[in-house]
Amino acid sequence: MKSPVETSEGEHLEICEAAIHPPDGGSGSRMSVLQIARRLNIGRLAVYAMLEQRVLPGLRIGRRWIITRHAYEQWERTCGMGERAGFHPPQEVTVLN
Repeated sequence: MKSPVETSEGEHLEICEAAIHPPDGGSGSRMSVLQIARRLNIGRLAVYAMLEQRVLPGLRIGRRWIITRHAYEQWERTCGMGERAGFHPPQEVTVLN
């Protein structure tokens, strides 16, 4: 089912209802700031600060933050470190004459 939406420029767009409201009634692929705050045992304002500082993965759209469950869980598994982040000792090279 599609819903008409009017943009700030007066254009009419049709947006699929399933994109706005998932069929299961929940937001299985996204996480709320409150859910993240509870998982990390910190306050909501701390989560917002971490999003602003790009410590947590998220996308800001207007006043809302979109945090996908996949991105958050990957961040949680890696403690926020990327694949190439962290300490990497220089490789040893042996020179033969």
